[in-house]
Amino acid sequence: MDISWNPWHGCHKLSAGCQNCYVYRTDAKYGKNSNEVKQTGDYNLPIKKARNGDYKIKAGAIVYTCFTSDFFVEDADLWRGDVWRMIRTRSDLTFFIITKRIDRFYVSLPPDWGTGYDNVVICCTAENQSMADFRLPIYKKLPIAHKMIICSPLLESINLMPYLDHTIEKVTVGGESGSNARICDYEWVLDIHDQCVKKRVTFWFQQTGARFRKANKIYSIERKLQHSQAKKANINFDGTK
Repeated sequence: MDISWNPWHGCHKLSAGCQNCYVYRTDAKYGKNSNEVKQTGDYNLPIKKARNGDYKIKAGAIVYTCFTSDFFVEDADLWRGDVWRMIRTRSDLTFFIITKRIDRFYVSLPPDWGTGYDNVVICCTAENQSMADFRLPIYKKLPIAHKMIICSPLLESINLMPYLDHTIEKVTVGGESGSNARICDYEWVLDIHDQCVKKRVTFWFQQTGARFRKANKIYSIERKLQHSQAKKANINFDGTK
């Protein structure tokens, strides 16, 4: 069972990948200010209990954490320690975190973190070469039990070879969604796929994006078809072959 948990909502655009952020698009429809970071009503969701005393989120669930913000956003520094305590308490859940602020990893880190909580996956994004070269050297050195690189939205060809080693469990690639989506080129996707095959790192082509270029032709792909079209490419790699 998969659960979404947003202890806070809102963020600040940081790099090129943020330009057409889906959170900003969604908030705009309802007149919300995406730049204002606030705790949500689900702040303590992982430790909420039912009337019988059992946790509402059952053991074994994957909890997609802070997907309408960034877990390491500055505005949440005072809350993050509390959230880490909830994550530690629910060691029977897997918390999945994606961040563009891996350079702020140590802010409010719990003292018992050690080499990382085994129930936490922290994914570092790299939408272009400059962000890969800035974030990934930092990421490689951090004590995190489970690491993934997210190249989404993929905005250009990226050389990940210097950063792919046994500590990286998976690389995910995807194009940008939305009416103003920038082009994702299939050649960029294939290049990252080939890098992962060479390094024996699992590769997943998650989605084409709304504007997908293949063989010098640009295709407009509906949101509902972007994942299935990526799957049809049949280029996912499990890291073992």
